[in-house]
Amino acid sequence: MKKNSSGAILLISVAVLALFTALSHMSCIMLGPECYRAQMAPEALIELSKSAPWRAALETTLVSLLFVATAIFCLSGAGVIRKMPMLKPAIITISVICTLRGIATLPLSMLFPEQVTAFSIIAGILWFFAGVSCFSGYRLMSIKNSTP
Repeated sequence: MKKNSSGAILLISVAVLALFTALSHMSCIMLGPECYRAQMAPEALIELSKSAPWRAALETTLVSLLFVATAIFCLSGAGVIRKMPMLKPAIITISVICTLRGIATLPLSMLFPEQVTAFSIIAGILWFFAGVSCFSGYRLMSIKNSTP
């Protein structure tokens, strides 16, 4: 991997965001219901963290593993780690999900104005750019790797 490859930088940036998100989610297991609330978890998960903490921890871990998988595929696409199987469909899926998550911020903010915070808006913007960066970064890496 070239150090100045813009495609790699975009993919590594998405990987860092995904790993940070996974760690943030996992912090809820240790810090409890108020952490879930601060991170705007669904009310059902907040209540579950009070009544069945083991189940909330399991669900949180599963979600965190999705973010870790995102990071792994992005690092693979950037050439930092070995090429993962199904890399292209995974990157496309990640790109679409992240972009849609970002786009959904606006209509959801209108439907649920009481839940709009600076954090929710920033998160939506970050995930939109993560989706675009993931797709663009992979595309740039593919172009770079296909030229002699």
